[in-house]
Amino acid sequence: MWFKSKTPTATFDPSQQLASLMANGVSITINELLQYQNKASLINLTANKNLHGQLAGNYLARTKGRGMEFDEVRHYQTGDDIRTIDWRVTARTGETHTKLFREEIERPVIVATDLSSNMLFGSKLLFKSVQAAHLAALLAWHTKQRGDRFGGIVFNESSHTELKPRSRQQGVLHYLHALTTCHQQSSLLLAEDNPHVEDKIQAFAQNCLRLRQVSRPGSLVYFITDGHHTSDEAIRHLANINRHCELVVCLISDPLEHQLPSVKTKVNVSITDGQHKQQLTLGDKNTAAEYASHAQSLITKKEALLEKAGARLLHFCAGQSLEQQIKNGVAPWIR
Repeated sequence: MWFKSKTPTATFDPSQQLASLMANGVSITINELLQYQNKASLINLTANKNLHGQLAGNYLARTKGRGMEFDEVRHYQTGDDIRTIDWRVTARTGETHTKLFREEIERPVIVATDLSSNMLFGSKLLFKSVQAAHLAALLAWHTKQRGDRFGGIVFNESSHTELKPRSRQQGVLHYLHALTTCHQQSSLLLAEDNPHVEDKIQAFAQNCLRLRQVSRPGSLVYFITDGHHTSDEAIRHLANINRHCELVVCLISDPLEHQLPSVKTKVNVSITDGQHKQQLTLGDKNTAAEYASHAQSLITKKEALLEKAGARLLHFCAGQSLEQQIKNGVAPWIR
């Protein structure tokens, strides 16, 4: 999904945006993640009857009782609290009716953040890994603001950190430190020896299994990744999570993964994924169209595979700050 600003004539100044984010776009610091504590109100995880969105989860218990959220009216039964009698319905029907409520309960929020080497890429503003960390921090601080328990896992190809859901601020800080540590490890891993694709696919599946083990029934689970190494094995684990939890997959992409940069004159460039090299001609309409078509095909296949798990998909771009994407209204699920 390509995100467009409401003010396309405005000059894009990455240095100014990075300064406002207290980031360099390549590495992660605690300070840039701490600032999302003041931006927690940008999203809303409160249950919404009419909309499925705004990064929303269902915070209503399945058990019924006297609580804050009205559920339905039924005939009065012996033992019901007389304070819950619906006198209007009783007067209209001539039979005593009582109100039922669904209790609003604390719900664990689990966030899995993929910081594998393939996430260490960015062509415009931020590495995908940095954007993933920003989104994880935003979710963490909002969960803490609501008073819910927050936990999850942070992983790359060679290591992972599991954090059990906790309701105190200390739990959020532990997660933020895990993000910075894992990201640094991923950078060193990429510099020393970029793992083979087969190893990345297997590692991704194993971390989906770990997420399955961490996620307790009834949890709201966010999985932040680019989804590049999703396999059938990984989908089986995610589908199992979705059977007992609400699963939301946040796909992080870079503008270059959607289309080639627009240039006025033709320029031959060489690109590589670390293992294979290819020549492309920027400024050529046929090349740009073929590239965009192939990119969209890959995205469609990725989405179809993840939808098999029953997950809800949200798209985020690493070429623009989270706050801009939210305020510009580029996605209906975020206010």
